[in-house]
Amino acid sequence: MAYLLHQTLFETAALHPEQSLLAHEKLGVSSAAQFQQQVLSLAARLSALGLKPNDRVAVFLPKIPLCAYAFYAVSCAGGVFVPINPVLKPAQVEHILNDCDVRILITAPERLQHLQDVLPECRNLHHVVLSDSGDVSLSGALSHSVWTPATTEVVGYQPPRRVDNDMAAILYTSGSTGRPKGVIISHRNIVDGAHSVSEYLAIDAADRLLAVLPFSFDYGLNQLTSAVLKGATCVLFDYLLPKDVIKALVRHRITGLGAVPPLWAQLAPLEWPEEVRSLLRYITNSGGAMPDGVLARLRDKLPTTTPFMMYGLTEAFRSTFLPPDKLDERRGSMGKAIPNAEIMVVRPDGTPCVANEPGELVHRGALVSLGYWNDVERTATRFKPAPGQPTGIPLQEMAVWSGDTVRMDEEGYLYFVGRSDGMIKTSGYRVSPEEIEEIVYAQGGVETVAAVGLPHADLGQAIALVIRPLPDHSLVEADILAACRRSLAGYMVPQRVIFRDDMPQNPNGKINRPQLASEYAELFSTNTATDS
Repeated sequence: MAYLLHQTLFETAALHPEQSLLAHEKLGVSSAAQFQQQVLSLAARLSALGLKPNDRVAVFLPKIPLCAYAFYAVSCAGGVFVPINPVLKPAQVEHILNDCDVRILITAPERLQHLQDVLPECRNLHHVVLSDSGDVSLSGALSHSVWTPATTEVVGYQPPRRVDNDMAAILYTSGSTGRPKGVIISHRNIVDGAHSVSEYLAIDAADRLLAVLPFSFDYGLNQLTSAVLKGATCVLFDYLLPKDVIKALVRHRITGLGAVPPLWAQLAPLEWPEEVRSLLRYITNSGGAMPDGVLARLRDKLPTTTPFMMYGLTEAFRSTFLPPDKLDERRGSMGKAIPNAEIMVVRPDGTPCVANEPGELVHRGALVSLGYWNDVERTATRFKPAPGQPTGIPLQEMAVWSGDTVRMDEEGYLYFVGRSDGMIKTSGYRVSPEEIEEIVYAQGGVETVAAVGLPHADLGQAIALVIRPLPDHSLVEADILAACRRSLAGYMVPQRVIFRDDMPQNPNGKINRPQLASEYAELFSTNTATDS
């Protein structure tokens, strides 16, 4: 049985050596045996470069085969891989490299050139492995080498002994404010997460998954690890336009697609060819609630495709999913806990909430991560003893206290209320942005919308709607506000509607609400309260 990430690959390669595990439009296909060969070769090289157990290796690459090889090779060499989103700017990359003391960086020559100004400030970085040869100049003691694919079987390399609770990865998540924080992920988290998700999605070797999400995002990484675990094909794909995703679904005969709400909102209005309808077995959503209108449009265009609505947080990898046969009966629900996890709804003192009482979502089980890298204080606020443990256990189990407010109905189905640090405080009330946004999506013509709380002298915060309309749709502020007044309490009705042609996103593809709040911070600087 595989307990470590790289062991899942080796088990698959032993059982199905010719099975295609990776596919790339320009770089071809890697069988399980070839994948294992490249991993062993790169692991041996990393060890020869001085990599020791628990040393951090950053991977700053687009979705090419070397990116996937690197994750498993670092695991095999006993190190800790740190995926860096390819869209990050040099200063953000510098922060990550320094924050977790990265020793080795795996990247491409063109990306390295963009990092020239910050690399001298990366105090513990001593070697760069490049994806191919190029015009590279490095100053100081920093050395580099070029990765070359292994052409012969690797023999004699013995991975160091590790256990499932050892560090495997550090995933940096932006959070709501401040610099990204590193979430420490164990081998157990990754392997059990792959088992759990692949179980309820019924992934097997016949599946072909299109990886459009960044691997620095736990949701995206889980698609790769689930595919490798089950012998499915993971198609590595970076897209420029939403229509490119549709074309890739056809070219690669995709059976499984995962995305976040803003991407689904862009994909839903497009034409979905018959080839996609006949092949796409399931779709998944996480990273935020799927608007009812978007989901309805997708279900109409993909009548034989099964939609899975999921919820997760990086600190626990995955948490809940809604069984597809409950979509209509439990509209808006996050579902119940994924296999091998328990989800509780508790009051601030840890006592359980009664049915439909809002409380904090607490996740316990095998997917709870090891905390935030080098941040004892922040870890203590999110990782606390699981409620309800027997008092006789001296070493208490730690759970993730998510900071998300949810409610659980009489039958155990969960419903998202809002994020504690994302709630809008207006006129003395706490307002969930998602509740307002759902009303706006229901009006149609909206690609993405964000309700944000902005400083207001009398209200504390005033609510503004920032909307990106669908192409060729004309929206009117008065109509939007009238719809809100029809459905919402007076204090929840936005004060302003702002239309814009783009919507800022964070590296994981979610709407960047802090950026919007910053851009429009002065909007109500001279306003006073008005009746709604």
